[in-house]
Amino acid sequence: MKTKNKLLTMLILSSSAVTITAFINKIVKMQAIKNNLLEEKEAHCYSWRLGNIFYTKTGTEKPILLVHDLNAISSNYEWNQLISLLSENYTVYAIDLLGCGRSEKVNTTYTNYLYVQLITDFIKSEIGHRTNIVCTGESSSIALMACSNEPDLFDQIMLINPLPLSKYCKMPGKRSRLYKKIIEVPILGTLLYHIAVSKRSIEAEMKNLYFYNPYTIKAAWIDSYYKAAHLGLSPKSVYASQRCNYTKCNIINALKKINNSIYLIGGGAIEDILIRLDEYTMYNPAIEVTIIPETKQLPQLESPHSLNELIKTYFC
Repeated sequence: MKTKNKLLTMLILSSSAVTITAFINKIVKMQAIKNNLLEEKEAHCYSWRLGNIFYTKTGTEKPILLVHDLNAISSNYEWNQLISLLSENYTVYAIDLLGCGRSEKVNTTYTNYLYVQLITDFIKSEIGHRTNIVCTGESSSIALMACSNEPDLFDQIMLINPLPLSKYCKMPGKRSRLYKKIIEVPILGTLLYHIAVSKRSIEAEMKNLYFYNPYTIKAAWIDSYYKAAHLGLSPKSVYASQRCNYTKCNIINALKKINNSIYLIGGGAIEDILIRLDEYTMYNPAIEVTIIPETKQLPQLESPHSLNELIKTYFC
């Protein structure tokens, strides 16, 4: 009898914990998405075969496609400071990748091949012309692989702080696959995801990794990244895929193969950034490298005028 009572008590406590956790998850999501910082008056939607893709289009000249960093907190918001500058000389397309920002967030495993298909289909359907492309961070591999597969779709390529080549070669291991399964658990996984993309975590990441001068970080930027991480049906899916290396792809052969002009931009305050970028030139000596002083991961937010001048110089 005592054993039955203990089991009943444990069951009640477990059910209560699950209910409370689910309620916490709901409150966190509601609080994160309540503001309208990511709203755009002239937003466009591309109906792709795996989900609707949000993008903006500004300007009337030759096209340029901006692709944000590949992680759960990113969106085309990272280009906000730059778009108005670029639109004087280009038709600027700024996309939210599938699983990110305001694009549809389907519950699937996101891979490099999926994003390569998205970018090439988007260019064919929405731009309709050979285009310049600018990418940040891990998204650099998407542009390189897409250009390697269909070079006629691309003109010039600019990569801002791409990952070290060794990091693109990582594959999902046993621990990664286990962690992905845990994140995919409906309530516990969602709680772990909310902890990983909490406003405090995002603020710390911005101060330590994204910006040279943390005092220039605006509260609206943190809030926008925080909201982007919570919008949609399954925002944790792209987090699990990216965190567990499903989005990685060896890009060395693509680097060797591409004949298009490639420009690498590095944040001058990133440790060993020149060593990282020089690795790329070993496989493609035609690549040009430029450093923007006193910036880190996001010069498009921290020093948009400097980046705009570089784009105008290289993409002339």
